[in-house]
Amino acid sequence: MGAYGVNIIGLSNKVHHFKYDLGESFFREFGTDLVSQGSFHVNIALNKHETFIEADFTIQGKADLVCDRSLEPFDFPIDSHHQIVFKFGDVNEEMSDEIVMIHRDTATLELGQYIYEFIALAIPIKKLHPRFQEAENEEDDEDTEGKIVYTSADDKKSGDNDDEDAIDPRWNILKKLK
Repeated sequence: MGAYGVNIIGLSNKVHHFKYDLGESFFREFGTDLVSQGSFHVNIALNKHETFIEADFTIQGKADLVCDRSLEPFDFPIDSHHQIVFKFGDVNEEMSDEIVMIHRDTATLELGQYIYEFIALAIPIKKLHPRFQEAENEEDDEDTEGKIVYTSADDKKSGDNDDEDAIDPRWNILKKLK
């Protein structure tokens, strides 16, 4: 059993809480592709039932990232909550993002890979230092102000657009078919 494995055979049918503090050794064990450094506090509540286990993951902390634009390191705060249901069955199979079937004889539930994937999902694709994010948001606002809205010549003539006046003439032709 790994450091992030839970012996589920010994658990009674109630809610059990597990806490983990993650650092550099965690990322060396599970991968450094998306996140290689950071410090996180993870709370996991396992609610065991006869035929399934509900797992609530709450992850808080910061990831040490490098800005794509300036190559400066910065801390990216992460506060996420995820839920997975582990159903007991005959085979091990991931049925969806939130439902995983595990063999009914499974003794240990390894949670480390799930924790790593939830942290990786919280990392943005475009990693920008916070000082660039403000400028990026301002540029997005300017783009929305400069959009051109096209109107038809009929709209300009009528002045007020009542819903009854704005009926497409093709609908009138179809109404005649009744």
